[in-house]
Amino acid sequence: MKYVVVSGGVVSGLGKGVTASSVGVMLAASDYRVTHVKIDPYINVDAGTMSPFEHGETYVLDDGGESDLDLGNYERFCDINLTRDHNITTGKVYQLVIE
Repeated sequence: MKYVVVSGGVVSGLGKGVTASSVGVMLAASDYRVTHVKIDPYINVDAGTMSPFEHGETYVLDDGGESDLDLGNYERFCDINLTRDHNITTGKVYQLVIE
């Protein structure tokens, strides 16, 4: 198993999601199995519990998980179905520790 990490800190709008999606398409075209995981520093459990002014729009996954729009790009570019488990937030980590 190999990993490709696209990082850019908390700066929004740099194109990290589109870059990760595009790299995924190229790898899939070369017969690699591709999936995506997005890790966000949000203290909220998911993007749906944040203020729209703070986060912007959310993308709803097939399993009902509310995530960043990047997961929608990942699904469309790579023709894959992602779940709420493909979106990790600080809030999810805190929740697991507390429970």
